[in-house]
Amino acid sequence: MTARAMALSTSNQRATDALDRASGYVLRYGLVLLILWYGVYKFTPTEAKAIEPLLRHSPLLSWLYGVTDVPGASRIIGGIEVIIAALIALRPFNARLSALGSLAAIGMFATTLSFLFTTPGMFKPVDGVIVPHGGGGFVIKDLLLLGAAMWCAADALRAGPLTIGRAASQPMA
Repeated sequence: MTARAMALSTSNQRATDALDRASGYVLRYGLVLLILWYGVYKFTPTEAKAIEPLLRHSPLLSWLYGVTDVPGASRIIGGIEVIIAALIALRPFNARLSALGSLAAIGMFATTLSFLFTTPGMFKPVDGVIVPHGGGGFVIKDLLLLGAAMWCAADALRAGPLTIGRAASQPMA
């Protein structure tokens, strides 16, 4: 390899490393911002009413209306989302808590994506192609957010595995 080729290779590696670091921050804190934003929005009457049909048809979340009203269910979900966002944001300070928040986000987005199959009217045929319709177009974005949460979980777990139920110094079986 020539000196010029080695210099280009080194320069390319530095640029790739910088892009990799920057993309991680954008992915993590973009995810945090969106979860936080929608979590806070769930404390409004508008969002409580908007998510009601999704929750009512969900076998996973419809029980909330048995223990509280529409605004109360929305506030419970919003509070959980705010906590999840805060946990993910802790990555520079506590990777384990960030991993826990990221794993919770994976569960949250999997639950949200289930609405596509449990809520009537989420898809509609248009010119012979079935496309997201109504809330389906909004919910389907969570597929990308699920991927972001999975990346954040993997990144945080690389820094230190969760050791729930055993001392941190005990080896995992």
